[in-house]
Amino acid sequence: MKFRKFGNTEFMASEISLGTWQLGGKWGDAFSDDIAYNTLDEAYKNGINLFDTADIYQGGLSEKAIGKFIKDKKDKIFVVTKCGRKLSPHVASGYNKENLEAFVDCSLENMGVDKLDMVLLHCPPTEVFANKEVFACLDDLKARGKISYYGVSVETVEEAIMALDHNISAVEIIFNMFRLKPTERFFKLAKAKDVAIIVRVPLASGLLTGKYTAETTFGKEDHRSYNRNGEAFDKGETFSGVDYATGLKAVDELKSQLGDNLAERALKYILMYDEVSTIIPGASRPEQIVRNVDASESKDFTAEEMKLVSNVYDKYIRATVHCNW
Repeated sequence: MKFRKFGNTEFMASEISLGTWQLGGKWGDAFSDDIAYNTLDEAYKNGINLFDTADIYQGGLSEKAIGKFIKDKKDKIFVVTKCGRKLSPHVASGYNKENLEAFVDCSLENMGVDKLDMVLLHCPPTEVFANKEVFACLDDLKARGKISYYGVSVETVEEAIMALDHNISAVEIIFNMFRLKPTERFFKLAKAKDVAIIVRVPLASGLLTGKYTAETTFGKEDHRSYNRNGEAFDKGETFSGVDYATGLKAVDELKSQLGDNLAERALKYILMYDEVSTIIPGASRPEQIVRNVDASESKDFTAEEMKLVSNVYDKYIRATVHCNW
């Protein structure tokens, strides 16, 4: 495993980390403590030292499982958690001092710790990014020792750039072969501000594993079944906003040039950008961890392969995705 400077913190993050939306089971499945522990343990054994979670993942069970796991490893694992999506309705006014502190206190209790390593606002409405009072509240929580660092998780590049006006330490953003817009301005701006970039949805909800076909089906409780048009939350969270059939065509072209092990190559592509601090692919079972970690040591992309990705993006993806996120 290789490690990268994590923005303006003192932490060196494994360049492949672990996203825990699926921790303890696949999307929609019942939570399993054993699967959760084994997944976290396999990640730790493979050199992963950053776990990304949220207070709403598995109804708080993700945070609780992580808290239990890190009890004797607190100085070795950095935990990023997110807050805000408990709000119903999820509106900008809900991001206030009382709610933010309540969210942080709940995460502290879930994980059984005295201080959270990092808290991210969990894809709040765009107007929140211009509200200085919200970030003043986070500064206060930091000053009072409840959190060490804070940042934002975003849906759009515009929101990511707006967030850089505040005292943040990290931005979590969707970036993958089907979502190239962040490279145009945001990456350079974040690097100049010494803000960590956490890449989420690196495999476009599994599309970039190259394992799906037109006949593939997903469970009823899986967002890849019920959110393809943004019925439940931002459409860009599901297959990175790419039309499924179109995505399959793009994947076929990528596989024809990059090989059948597309998941590893898709992760390595992201690591070709030194502005990226870490990637947080998910895993619903331990063996997926090894596949993800292998990308850290895999061969670099050639200039021709980098151009191939750009060409496929321009051919299939740009027209419907680039302007929206």
